[in-house]
Amino acid sequence: MNRKDEHLLLAKAQQSQPKENDFDAVSFVHQSMVSISDAQIDLTTSINGLTLEVPFYINAMTGGSEKTKVFNQQLAMVAKATGLMMATGSVSAALKDPSVADSYTVVRDENPQGLVLANMGAGRNAEDAQKMIDLLHADGLQIHLNVPQELVMPEGEHDFDSWAANIRETIEAVSVPVIVKEVGFGMAQETIQKLLELGVQAVDVSGRGGTSFTQIENSRRERRELSYLDNWGQSTVISLLEAQPFMDELTVLASGGIRNAFDIFKAVSLGANAVGISGTILNTVMSEGVDATIELVEDWKAQLRLLYALTGKATTKDVQKNQLIITGAPKEWAELRGINLYNLAAR
Repeated sequence: MNRKDEHLLLAKAQQSQPKENDFDAVSFVHQSMVSISDAQIDLTTSINGLTLEVPFYINAMTGGSEKTKVFNQQLAMVAKATGLMMATGSVSAALKDPSVADSYTVVRDENPQGLVLANMGAGRNAEDAQKMIDLLHADGLQIHLNVPQELVMPEGEHDFDSWAANIRETIEAVSVPVIVKEVGFGMAQETIQKLLELGVQAVDVSGRGGTSFTQIENSRRERRELSYLDNWGQSTVISLLEAQPFMDELTVLASGGIRNAFDIFKAVSLGANAVGISGTILNTVMSEGVDATIELVEDWKAQLRLLYALTGKATTKDVQKNQLIITGAPKEWAELRGINLYNLAAR
């Protein structure tokens, strides 16, 4: 079976498994008096020059085979109908085998005016990045970091020495916004600091809580001996706490374990400019179809307007100032890492 198709099936299987989620450890300080009307609410946000109608988007998932082409087309149909930005899966497969390029270009074909992000691994160089951007007429580029996945993947790479240079050179060479993203293992302060030093202006902290690529790749190993790495990394909530010192220095995005509009709202309240959704949207497309997924997205938009009003916030920037109480495992983590949670509660 094609590796991309195998990833798709294993990711779908994970969606049916209940998981603990640190978003449940985030609560709001309720204020009984608010001064706002629905007409004042503006859900728009921005990512380094890209304007999004709402603070969430379809994050990188798939491509590289005939089967994934079908799903990329359906996801692009959802993006077009709802105005969501969409990222493709890693376009590296199209450079290796041009015969599968249409499994990615179908996204642009289906949604010619929409915001589209190309995606590549940090092992690729600036020349590859430009080829991918040109292929999709992409509005932006994601560079993904996936060390645990590569190490557990039976055919994965074990040489990461070129990553820093590739990231720096790509940012300097391309003219579109570049987002450096994790693939579900989260980011720590030290990582974000290193990325800043490389010239990175936007990060997606993409934490544990959604699709586990160590679990997926271990399922593809003959002996499945690395199951102890199934839950490796930091959750999305913890990663957003780690990112707090950098909120004024770069654009922070979040993804991983987003189940509903309330999780989106919590991630934005923790400082994310926008939130990427992968598993929930893909599972809905695969299980219920395009129309049901469009309905889900529109329902989330309506719920976000309700949540903005509930906290008396008119704009996405205002939402980022919500007073938050952090409990449970994220609180314990923050205390041990010296992250000040009182600022979130009293702002």
